[in-house]
Amino acid sequence: MKKILDSYNAWADQYDNNINPTRDLDKNVTKESLSNIDFFKVLELGCGSGKNTEWMITKADKLVGLDFSKNMLDLARKKITSKKATFISADLNEKWPVDDNSFDLATINLTLEHIKILDHVFNSLFMKLVQGGKCFVCELHPKKQLAGSKAQFEENGTEIVLDVFQHSEQDYIQNAEKAGFNLLAKEDWYDNKKDIPRLISFLFEKPK
Repeated sequence: MKKILDSYNAWADQYDNNINPTRDLDKNVTKESLSNIDFFKVLELGCGSGKNTEWMITKADKLVGLDFSKNMLDLARKKITSKKATFISADLNEKWPVDDNSFDLATINLTLEHIKILDHVFNSLFMKLVQGGKCFVCELHPKKQLAGSKAQFEENGTEIVLDVFQHSEQDYIQNAEKAGFNLLAKEDWYDNKKDIPRLISFLFEKPK
């Protein structure tokens, strides 16, 4: 994980500004997927630079963003000045520093590809959400991964490719359902319908 952490700290300076169709599509997908859902208290996992926080905080009363990259969190704190948002340094593979049964929405975007074992994340998500709470997941599509696509950026003329783990569509669904979630929706998202999908999203619910 240290290599991934170092890479995101190095990426932070240019993350919001470099050419990144995955980042840009993810922002649009999040808005489109959650616009018709009411939410008030949000747990944003892998919040990074706050790219999705900016929109979610316009609907939420409270948002807590967790990320393990100090430099990314510094960006988020500069960008999001609302008192409704709190950003906390946390490794999602460890215990999360937030209370159980405290959120009606949790989001995790472009983050699970860097986590090898998914069960801890989904088990923790289930505990943090209230009954009826929703969990939105948006990740690089498994088909895109199989085609060789990985999170990467250029630094001083050198291409930096981040460590990633391959997860199938069923890996996400089975880990979520094993934790107790029900699957409400799944969707593939494209740059161009002639290409393979770039992203996959899931909406899960903790039963009422």
